Amino acid sequence: MSFSFRHLKRLEQGTKVPIPSDEDGLVGRGCPNPDCLGYFKIKFGTGLKGENLPCHCPYCGHTAGQDHFWTQDQLEYARSIMANEVSQALKADVQEWDRELQRSTRSSFIKLSMEYKGQSHPIYHYQEKQLETKVTCDVCTLEYAIYGLFAFCPDCGTHNSPQILKKNLELVIKLLALADEEHEPELAGLLIVNALETAVSTFDGFGRSYCEAHADQIANPDQARNISFQNLAKARTTFQAIFSKDIAQSLTDEEWNFALGCFQKRHLFAHKMGIVDDAYLKMTADPGAIVGRKIKVTLDEIRKLISLLIRIGEQF
Repeated sequence: MSFSFRHLKRLEQGTKVPIPSDEDGLVGRGCPNPDCLGYFKIKFGTGLKGENLPCHCPYCGHTAGQDHFWTQDQLEYARSIMANEVSQALKADVQEWDRELQRSTRSSFIKLSMEYKGQSHPIYHYQEKQLETKVTCDVCTLEYAIYGLFAFCPDCGTHNSPQILKKNLELVIKLLALADEEHEPELAGLLIVNALETAVSTFDGFGRSYCEAHADQIANPDQARNISFQNLAKARTTFQAIFSKDIAQSLTDEEWNFALGCFQKRHLFAHKMGIVDDAYLKMTADPGAIVGRKIKVTLDEIRKLISLLIRIGEQF
């Protein structure tokens, strides 16, 4: 008498295990690169369409098939589901064997039967982690969430630094709107200075992130990782030497010098309480500035600077 493992063999064809999503419909992903192991989330159904599309780690850029990006929690959950599937399949097979044994030995002196004393296994439940930034890719429309701000799109691999630059500069524009509505001159002035500092730090973060993301394109990656974009003139020279791109290509000389002057004003506010010094005059030749007096910055200047920073960013 032979018995088949009909129910167990059926599992060899595969079993679908639905992976739960969070309250926003996002599913956790884990980078398989042992030097990264970064955690992020994506919303299936958004982004690129097609079969067997690769997945890109938003942090390190590692690329592999989607089935390589399961998190440890998801794997433990799937294993607990499969343990129960195997147990139930084995129980069903044993029940069939028992019925066959009882039928075949019904008239025999020796009666045979079979019993399976298996038990159900607890399901491993988990909850997806909360992440800091939700992004919708401008290129492929994938919705994803990450730690930090800057990342590669997990679907199309596009780095989101230009997108984040524009979004954060839009926040600076809202800050300027508050300053424009403020009737207290001192508070309005403080909002304008904060807007200037935020615009410069946003561009610096954008530039650093871009260089970090593309550092592997050059022979000495550390050169790219060490560029500071708070010194705009120096950054232009270094960036051009490393990446063979001129970030000021779309600007006129007047526009570029205006942007340089704004960055120098920000330096005064950050390090000199806004008081003009000889170094500022030497670098800008600002005809309205007087050594020892506070530098002036206006709403229109910051608005113009933002438009220029967006154009500079597009050159990257």
